Amino acid sequence: MSLIGLFYRHRQCRRQLTNNMKILSYRCSVLRCRRLERHISATTRTLAQPGDDPEFKSIVDSPAILVQAGKKKHGPGLIILALIPITAFALGTWQVQRLAWKSDLIAKFEDRLIRPALPLPPKIDPDAIHEFDYRRVFARGHLRHDQEMLIGPRIQDGKNGYLVVTPLEREGDGTTVLVNRGWIDKKFKKPASRDTLQACPTDEVVIEGLLREPWKKNMFTPNNAPEKGEFYFPDVAQMANLTGSQPVWIEETMTPDLLTNWAREDKGIPIGRSAEVNLSNKHAQYIFTWYALSAATSVMFWMVVRKPPADLTRRVRLSKEWS
Repeated sequence: MSLIGLFYRHRQCRRQLTNNMKILSYRCSVLRCRRLERHISATTRTLAQPGDDPEFKSIVDSPAILVQAGKKKHGPGLIILALIPITAFALGTWQVQRLAWKSDLIAKFEDRLIRPALPLPPKIDPDAIHEFDYRRVFARGHLRHDQEMLIGPRIQDGKNGYLVVTPLEREGDGTTVLVNRGWIDKKFKKPASRDTLQACPTDEVVIEGLLREPWKKNMFTPNNAPEKGEFYFPDVAQMANLTGSQPVWIEETMTPDLLTNWAREDKGIPIGRSAEVNLSNKHAQYIFTWYALSAATSVMFWMVVRKPPADLTRRVRLSKEWS
């Protein structure tokens, strides 16, 4: 045998020996793994398993308990969400009733406005004035400018000013009533700064206006200070005591005209109100708002209640049905 043949034979023997060693190492590893598995299995059998307990129940056996536990996640939030549409619907229904009441009230006042003006009687019962609210009346007499009172500040067309309240001493019986003559700019606060002949007439005048119950003081309005000549709201009883007048409030009216208003404003002549009902009536908007809120929250409540179950709960239900 030649030298090359010996070398080739040596390489084959070495390669076969290497393969045999790898196979032997793999078989040893497999044997060790099998021994470890048998050891773990034997150890596990000695421990108590949930299935060994005769009272044990899996989630497949009791899916209803799992579903009930899922519903408890809503808690008080679901109750609050259910109350919102009910409350909003009740408020919307209440606004429907308020709209009917306000519409009837405005119609009643407008009916009084179209009637001819009545002469103001000498003696007026203050408790009966609300039955003649917005009733057109007229009175003749002289204005007591020395007892004039300014209520303000009051804003009109973006300008600051005051309402001029002057007692009217009527001819004949001499009784006096309070007349709200209208608004003046704050720069004419002092009577001397106004056009004396037109703003403060001394001759006999005829006042035509509306018999009204003035607005009430709210929690943000300060108290009047008569000793300082400061009035922030019309306290009819207080003003009547100060001037010796009857507690009767008349708001002088005039035909609305922009050019006339500008001319009167420049001269400090009080600008009277127009003979119209100016009650706020936004109940239709409130009805839409409350009913829309009720509908929206009802849909939200339905979506929460009808929310599909979680994936685990769905699988449990299917497992229970197929078992």
